[in-house]
Amino acid sequence: MNAATDTDRRLADLEIKLGLAEDMLDQLNQSLFRQQQLIERMARELADLRQQAPDNAGGSFRSLLDEIPPHY
Repeated sequence: MNAATDTDRRLADLEIKLGLAEDMLDQLNQSLFRQQQLIERMARELADLRQQAPDNAGGSFRSLLDEIPPHY
């Protein structure tokens, strides 16, 4: 009977590990879902900001070094 109890213990350990692995997988799936929602929201906000930004003539990049500080 010692072999039977050892097998039962090992089976119970595997069931516990499987349950923990399933919980961890569910948590990872939820995290991934939330991250994807955040990425999509940020992409929409970036698109909105690009539409709001004034168009630069010729698409040239303006450097902050070219700006005159307000105290001059």
